[in-house]
Amino acid sequence: MKGITMAGGNPLFNSKTFQSDARGGTVGFGTAAAQQTVQQNQMSAQQLQDMYNQPAAGPLQTGRMTINDVVAKTLICFGIVIVGAAVGWQLPALMLPAVIIGLVLGLVNSFKREVSPVLVALYAAAEGIFLGGISGVFESMYPGIVMQAVLATFSVFAVTLVLYRSGKYRATPRMTKMFMIAMIGYLVFSLLNLVLMLTGAVDGMFGLRSGWIGLAIGALAVLLATYSLVLDFTQIQEAVAHGAPEKFAWRCAFGLTVTMVWLYVEILRILAILRGDD
Repeated sequence: MKGITMAGGNPLFNSKTFQSDARGGTVGFGTAAAQQTVQQNQMSAQQLQDMYNQPAAGPLQTGRMTINDVVAKTLICFGIVIVGAAVGWQLPALMLPAVIIGLVLGLVNSFKREVSPVLVALYAAAEGIFLGGISGVFESMYPGIVMQAVLATFSVFAVTLVLYRSGKYRATPRMTKMFMIAMIGYLVFSLLNLVLMLTGAVDGMFGLRSGWIGLAIGALAVLLATYSLVLDFTQIQEAVAHGAPEKFAWRCAFGLTVTMVWLYVEILRILAILRGDD
């Protein structure tokens, strides 16, 4: 093995003092130089013992993800969403291109193997512009609805987080399977409703999602969004426990941003149905 000599790898035997301090074919074990070498090696052993006794490196020293990393990255995404919303509020015409860009970036970030902080930030900006535009439209129709939707969204988030931390609301294989089936049905219905609205086959601001049907579907969507939050919390907890790299915090922040945007839109729609004729 590399670094191991015929002498058995002993640092004393391999030292320059041992190799050079020989006279007449005999090694000077009793010389002052050899004694000094032994003392040096004893000091090194003590230093190694001190290093061994030191506490193990934490996540910050090893580049592993922490809960604080996720919180920081999520706050950055939320901040970008708020800035984008301010732009969209003033320029509602940007709402349509923003939602298309947000959809594309959402798919890219979801299927991209290596998370890209830049793409996550761009997604947050696009969704912010979309939320600002649609919020401005609804606020002009129903004054005060935006504040109600914001408060309701963060209230649902807080309650879900408390229930998750208490262990009363956790993801299970059976629940996740039911969630996936319900999500597929929800997406198919939403796509069908969008096509009918674009073709003029149905009337109303929300198409088939008007009246009590719209309220029922909206309530289902909110429940699905809360379970999506639970899945996000579970992913974060497991990633920290398994020592995921620090960069993975951006993917967790992206997941939370997607869910919160979806939750806000659904609550905004429910409030609009309750306050309007649709």
